[in-house]
Amino acid sequence: MNESLLTSLKQLRLSGLARSLDVRLQEAAGHSLTHAEFLELILQDELLIRNERLIERRVKAAAFREQKTLDDFDWQFNPSVKHKQIYDLATGRFIREKKDVLFLGPPGTGKSHLSQALGYQAIKCGFLVRYRSVFDVVRDFLQDEVFDGQEKVLLKYLKPDLLIIDDMGMKQLPKRSGEYLFEIIMRRYELRSTIMTSNRPLEDWGKLVGDVPSATAILDRFLHHAEIIQITGQSYRLKNNTCQKEKE
Repeated sequence: MNESLLTSLKQLRLSGLARSLDVRLQEAAGHSLTHAEFLELILQDELLIRNERLIERRVKAAAFREQKTLDDFDWQFNPSVKHKQIYDLATGRFIREKKDVLFLGPPGTGKSHLSQALGYQAIKCGFLVRYRSVFDVVRDFLQDEVFDGQEKVLLKYLKPDLLIIDDMGMKQLPKRSGEYLFEIIMRRYELRSTIMTSNRPLEDWGKLVGDVPSATAILDRFLHHAEIIQITGQSYRLKNNTCQKEKE
């Protein structure tokens, strides 16, 4: 490829095309491709690169705690997780239908892994995703409360097609947590999808947020169109410890 052509491709921001052009030129000559076939190939290369970069940007913006995939999940360790049910969610249909998902189960049973893996899959399907632990959500609102910036914070939680709120139930939340969570759930209700994970039964949520009416209102809206996935079993994180003890 000559320098003039490379410069032109860079100016046009066709870096994907520039990267593969030499190979495609050889392919075109070797297989006697028509001009239209050659053009289609190099445009596909450019679109592929652009899509990969878009996914990278959206993954970064989602702020996952860890980038998890469904392929990484140990399906054999916890048979209570229904493979077909999770992969149905991975199609993104529940997001298009503005439905919600609630993962319930003890710590270490895969709730966070599955929710983040579904978030990553949603990004690959073209959706905007945001991941936050419930503590991060409350902290975001509390930090901007003094500066009267709550509406700006709220918009960050209303924009994503899929919002993932993780770790509900790890410990009791600060004052006004119920108000903040209710505002998010209420404003997203039937407009955007939300995934939540919790290791505590629903009847404990009032104690967790220190506000029984708010917890009731949150669950009333959230559960209306939600798919509840109950996970049982032992903690995956304790798996190695158990195996080690058995060896000893």
